[in-house]
Amino acid sequence: MSTYAPTFASPAGFLGLGREHPDPAYVVAGAPLDLGTTNRAGARDGPAAIRRASRMLIDGAHPVLKRDPKTLGIADLGDLPFRLGDLEGSLAMIEAAASKLPHLVTLGGDHGVTLALLRALAKRTGPLGLVHFDAHCDTWPDSFGCVHGHGSVFYHAIEEGLVDPKRMIQIGIRSAVDPAIIDWTLEKGVSILSAEDVHLSTPAAVADRIKAVVGDAPAYLSFDIDALDPAHAPGTGTPETGGLFGWQALAILNRLAGIDFRGMDVVEVAPAYDVAEVTALAAATIAWTYLALDPARTQG
Repeated sequence: MSTYAPTFASPAGFLGLGREHPDPAYVVAGAPLDLGTTNRAGARDGPAAIRRASRMLIDGAHPVLKRDPKTLGIADLGDLPFRLGDLEGSLAMIEAAASKLPHLVTLGGDHGVTLALLRALAKRTGPLGLVHFDAHCDTWPDSFGCVHGHGSVFYHAIEEGLVDPKRMIQIGIRSAVDPAIIDWTLEKGVSILSAEDVHLSTPAAVADRIKAVVGDAPAYLSFDIDALDPAHAPGTGTPETGGLFGWQALAILNRLAGIDFRGMDVVEVAPAYDVAEVTALAAATIAWTYLALDPARTQG
């Protein structure tokens, strides 16, 4: 008789894991912060929803990458600290906590949390390459007057030297945007593949382009769930029509083995707008696939 608990009765941590691992190679943490959202709030509930949906993924190995992430040494440490109602203070607290952790997989939260995570990581690695899936370029100098709103994260990451824009690629971009913002982004050296570019290409070709841009130096993966079409991810605050299909995103990720990733986040899951957990499950599967790549061959 099997002694395994059914998925619905598994522990509450990501992939049913907790804090028990004595020397984890990977740490999962939530960042339940959404003070920087500009449309629908609710991403503060994303980490709990992603963890809950991840129970669907505990039964064995990744079907393409043939690796069970649970065997890699993972601890779910719960949620990173933040200061209620204080965006700047919260980013500082998240940065301080993240700086003490090994290879970090973060469950957001709105996209603004990525700035704190990059600040912490870049202190160890220097400027990072960046693989950024999103409907939005997130390089506005401010978000409707909020300097560190979720639409400004990569403007600040570039200006602060946390990422090398010539080793930065954005995939899935398709939202309305001031042309000056796109011009600034391209002038900095960032590569952009729109959602239409992805649709007209193949996952293998997109993955090859990503690898060519990022190169061999340390890199970071940031996946805003609104990179996916709302049909595949309705549970997000700023949905944009015409996005990536779930299979496209996963097929691209499956082909990114070899990039020297030092951390990742998946953000902007707002479960109040979700349907049957499809958005939360997509986010959980993205993080699971990242772990199945086993990118932490070099510990920074």
